[in-house]
Amino acid sequence: MSVRPARPPSRRALLLLMLVLFFAPLLLSFLIYYGSDWRPAGHTNHGTLIEPPRALPRVALPRGDNGARGDSAAADALSGRWSLVYIGDGDCDQRCRSTLYFMRQTHLSLGNLGTRVQRVFLVSARCCNLTFLAREHPGLVTLDAQGAPAAGLLAQFPPDQRATTIFIVDPRGNLMMRYDANADPKGLRDDLKKLLNLSHIG
Repeated sequence: MSVRPARPPSRRALLLLMLVLFFAPLLLSFLIYYGSDWRPAGHTNHGTLIEPPRALPRVALPRGDNGARGDSAAADALSGRWSLVYIGDGDCDQRCRSTLYFMRQTHLSLGNLGTRVQRVFLVSARCCNLTFLAREHPGLVTLDAQGAPAAGLLAQFPPDQRATTIFIVDPRGNLMMRYDANADPKGLRDDLKKLLNLSHIG
């Protein structure tokens, strides 16, 4: 009694198998991404997105920088470049100093990309400790935000934990992210580099 040899799979069956093997991972990833809240770790931001982004009102504020005090910055001072923004008291206590240091070091770590980013200190009271700012933070744009014209601008920034928070404003003047200055500074640097590499503005 002879044994029949197994029939080789038809070309149609092979083609269907190849299509399934090719499209199954794509379909699975699509279902996971759009059908659930799970995201791969590499996709997440280190900071907190402000959703939806808030368009900041354009207002000319007096400058508190050393050598420019009394002049007014342009109303679009928070446009045209990416801005790292800190809001605090002009006397600048230890939390303020630590946060400004965090912001300065992050800016330095950007290397050549740093030319697209400015550091801004919105002083909400007692403007300003010019000696400290000039010595420790050259290049920092300091704006006196104590008066009534600044009220609408400051109101757009979340009020909680401002003493240790750095905000990111995009080149179109939209408030879009916030960071805790007590967190790992690499997170802010990495997110900024990602934004700068992906963006063609600012």
